[in-house]
Amino acid sequence: MQTPAEPTPASIDDPARLLARAREASEAVRAQIGKRVFGQHDVVEHLLIALFARGHTLMMGVPGLAKTLLVSTLAEVLDLSFNRIQFTPDLMPSDITGTDILEDDPDTGRRRFSFVKGPIFTNLLLADEINRTPPKTQAALLQAMQEQIVTVGGRTYKLPRPFLVFATQNPIEQEGTYPLPEAQLDRFMFHVRVDYPSLEDEMKIARLTTSDAEEPLRHVLSPDDIAALQQLVRHAEVTDPVVEEAVRLTRATRPSDDTAPEMVKRFVTYGAGPRATRFLILGAKARAILAGYETPSVDDVRALAPSVLRHRILVNFHAEAEGVDSDAIVAALTGRSA
Repeated sequence: MQTPAEPTPASIDDPARLLARAREASEAVRAQIGKRVFGQHDVVEHLLIALFARGHTLMMGVPGLAKTLLVSTLAEVLDLSFNRIQFTPDLMPSDITGTDILEDDPDTGRRRFSFVKGPIFTNLLLADEINRTPPKTQAALLQAMQEQIVTVGGRTYKLPRPFLVFATQNPIEQEGTYPLPEAQLDRFMFHVRVDYPSLEDEMKIARLTTSDAEEPLRHVLSPDDIAALQQLVRHAEVTDPVVEEAVRLTRATRPSDDTAPEMVKRFVTYGAGPRATRFLILGAKARAILAGYETPSVDDVRALAPSVLRHRILVNFHAEAEGVDSDAIVAALTGRSA
């Protein structure tokens, strides 16, 4: 049986207490998730940053790496609603958003249209294997991801807050898939690679998933706390060097920009747009706050650059011929190893 945490009303008027609460909550959420999902610390960090920065995340990894379990566990720990949609070639937009149905009005005896909400009406939505459905259905997520609303039959419906999409892609089975359009890729704050577990973590997985033992989870944050921490991220100050680094990195990915290095001009067809700068700054803010700091640093921006930029850089055939991918480009721009 779950044991809810004591209520902790939060207010943006008390940023010092919120800052302490953010660090405490970050550590508590990681500890709770660690009861069900072993390893994947970098992925967990990105999901938490995305949550508090109000961004969406695309996860790339082979089947069986607990991506679904990770998101459902996060929802359980945060006491948020969770839905999963398995994307398939025959999935229709109405299967995601919902549809109007004709029914009898018990009061008047007349027929009327009534809206039946689809699975998108949730806090955390797992879009599993999103590239297995045609672009028309993929596009059904665009308005929801960007505007937090759904329009059906000429009427607009607000989605619950918070609303986040965590989508997955399988990198090894490409037959029968539809690559995500650039417009949809750009809606995702992060593109995260989910790797195989370490030897130690896989030993834990082998032991605990073959028995009946399962530790109960407790709720760490209330919806009000989450909203307050999201506001804290928005209100956090950033220094000029942080903004300059975010802008520099984004502009340096564009081969047409004067600041782009020779490697970018040679290997890149298109670079990242202004939304990448916005996500770098918001992500840096959330990363700093979750660590207990009021303002982000340049290192926070650089640490998030691979996951923010890798899906926004389109390399050309010269790069493919020489084995250069977007991660290598970002590594060169940040001075880190790919």
